Amino acid sequence: MMLQKDLPSARRHDLDWLRIIAFGLLIFYHIGMFYVSWGWHVKSVHAGPTAEAFMRLLNPWRLFLLFLISGVALRFAFDKAASNRGGHARFAVKRTVRLLIPIMFGIHIIVAPQSWLQLLESGEITKGFWAFYPEYFIGTSEKYSVTIPTWNHLWYVVYLMIYTVILAPFAKPLAKFMQGAGASVTQKIFCSRFGLVWLIGLPVLPHLIYRMFLDQNFPTTHDVVSDWANHAHSFTFLITGFILAKDTAFWAAISRWRKVLWGLAIVLGTALTLIWNNWDAVVEAETFLWPARFARVFFIWIVIASLLGLAQHYLNRPSRALRYMTEAIFPWYILHQTLTIMAGYWLTRQGLSVGVEFAGVCLATFGGCLLSHELCIRRFNLVRPLFGLKFRKKRAATGKTDAATEKTVKVSSNETRRRLGA
Repeated sequence: MMLQKDLPSARRHDLDWLRIIAFGLLIFYHIGMFYVSWGWHVKSVHAGPTAEAFMRLLNPWRLFLLFLISGVALRFAFDKAASNRGGHARFAVKRTVRLLIPIMFGIHIIVAPQSWLQLLESGEITKGFWAFYPEYFIGTSEKYSVTIPTWNHLWYVVYLMIYTVILAPFAKPLAKFMQGAGASVTQKIFCSRFGLVWLIGLPVLPHLIYRMFLDQNFPTTHDVVSDWANHAHSFTFLITGFILAKDTAFWAAISRWRKVLWGLAIVLGTALTLIWNNWDAVVEAETFLWPARFARVFFIWIVIASLLGLAQHYLNRPSRALRYMTEAIFPWYILHQTLTIMAGYWLTRQGLSVGVEFAGVCLATFGGCLLSHELCIRRFNLVRPLFGLKFRKKRAATGKTDAATEKTVKVSSNETRRRLGA
């Protein structure tokens, strides 16, 4: 088994794919929110409980997987920045600016139609968008049932920016620890006869503590200042990804136990679905209330761990589709909820069947993301930073080297998988 310092620095294509898949599931989840009985910005006339079982299985882990992958990406980025002038501080400033631009643009441009349609549907306003927009831009927290302006689904980007700044001073000592003593510890525990127990139990432990002492007192708000339980869980997943990003013992264990983890995820998901479908009885009886809550915490990590293992085994290879979607998926994330809400608000008033309406919402959301990115966002340097993308460099004579580069990366990727025991 390799020590951590021997881990190749090749790009993790499996995590790129998993990030794309996670964002894709998030888009489907928000489309689903238009159709379930739970409260959301706008609702379909066909809203009901049909899709709620699937939504409950997706809800617990979808964002935490993204925070963990973000932590891995930050580790690679901070390690690379350490060799550059200005080091971690300069990188943190650049990343903050890079995220702050789409946050501010998103709040004042992308998200504005969401608030307008939500207030229109609730009957709190009757004015058109352009009559409403000056009021939205100035902002108010008392006049309406929602605070305006707002970031809505962009809270993930806001939190990621904050966590990056918090992590920056500790990035170097954490990386140094995981290159030495930390790697020795993970080597001993994850490669021991009880490796699976450590793999499941250790990352879950802090989240069990948060569940007991924070979740009850701090409901999720996404408002930064009072969202302490969500901060605890999200930041811990990001730190977990950062610490274990290059740990060979962890990734070998994830690969080795991937089928067992996936089986446990299925069993837990099935059991929790039965419990959630009878939640009123569980709450009333109280006997199984806390075991069910703890089971949900284990379910979150086991699903994430199983997906990491499966992706490492099956998806750690480059492709043209991966290169395209790696850049495209973040602009898609920024755009998607507004497209869903606008399309859904209009389509549900056309007297369509639920199947036709759902197909129309999906087509408008994914098609709108694709066309917006392909025809506008990716092609113009003035637009790219508004969606979190770097400026596009002028094309040099790189076409001849693309095939060779991809072949080299593929060989490196296969070597990484071999060394990790995939």
